[in-house]
Amino acid sequence: MFIRARSRRTAVALASAVLVLAGCGSAPDPGPASPVPAGIADQTPLSELTPVADPRAHEGPSTAVVAQPDIEPVEPAPTPRLPATVTDHQGTSVTVEDTSRILALDRSGTLAATVFGLGLGDSVVGRDSSTGFPAARDLTLVTSNGHQLNSEAILQLRPTVVLTDTTLGPWDVVLQLRDAGVPVVVVTPQRTLDNNGDIVRAVAGALGVDDAGEQLADRLDREVEAKRAEIAALAPDDESRRPRVVFLYLRGTAGVYHMFGKGSGADALISALGAVDVASEAGINGTRPINPEALAKAKPDVVLLMTKGLESVGGVAGAAEIPGVAQTPAGQHRRFVDMNDYQILSFGPLTASVLDALARALYAPDSLEASG
Repeated sequence: MFIRARSRRTAVALASAVLVLAGCGSAPDPGPASPVPAGIADQTPLSELTPVADPRAHEGPSTAVVAQPDIEPVEPAPTPRLPATVTDHQGTSVTVEDTSRILALDRSGTLAATVFGLGLGDSVVGRDSSTGFPAARDLTLVTSNGHQLNSEAILQLRPTVVLTDTTLGPWDVVLQLRDAGVPVVVVTPQRTLDNNGDIVRAVAGALGVDDAGEQLADRLDREVEAKRAEIAALAPDDESRRPRVVFLYLRGTAGVYHMFGKGSGADALISALGAVDVASEAGINGTRPINPEALAKAKPDVVLLMTKGLESVGGVAGAAEIPGVAQTPAGQHRRFVDMNDYQILSFGPLTASVLDALARALYAPDSLEASG
């Protein structure tokens, strides 16, 4: 991962497709992700970083960037054992007989990343607007208006199996696909650090590659646990010195300003970073429009957000003027940490890398300035 102080950047780093959770509206596909800046691959391990003296008092914005945004498969092109019959998240029995043309569609981009992680990326024929890692970004887009399934675009790709969840709609499209004879497997819409393995196994089972699924699930668990241990050593031991963080979903052009709380996925991410999730602390469940008074009262030291969201409100200056934000320590210190929209809440195979990048932004934001 790599952090560049905003003062060293000539523009906000180009983010990727929008991750819009329930109730937060939609936005157009932001296009291809930027190339990985040179020098990131040789970054200093978290264990060798010197954290700032007081992460709660640090001033200035930074951007967290994963070192390698592509997905590393556990094995190249495993041979599926077909037909595979599974009972999906909704209790529907689905039989998959052909995995030569796969679509994996959801609001977070987790499912496509999982398919690539299983080694079946060459069989993926299209993408949703939240899938933008390098190996997938040139695939045909089959969602419109942000996160609406486009039945015509999907059927034109002649998929032999579709993996999805309930975060995309309209549901009539799923029914239409099934009526057309396309097997559709629905997985859980929940995205946290704790169910990466469950999602991997569900996808692998539907595609007939259970062995690869076990390998990938095990790899993710080991990577995440190792990264959490590194972060624990970097974060302050004294809980009163740990940064107070709020995740804000901003789409200024659409007038959408939300706080993400308990059960949104952001809470799990913030907790894994050894920080305090002030939205959960305030009793906010899921997503909720920003209440300026409540946000000011929560006193976050850091605002975590998507890069495109930051751009949509006019960058750091605009974000600092949002009612509620302006009254927080984060707003007063311009302490905004943004990250690529494709990555920040995607979980799945990039989870450990996302944690690493965000930990650098929280605890050692100036450590890699020379690489910028």
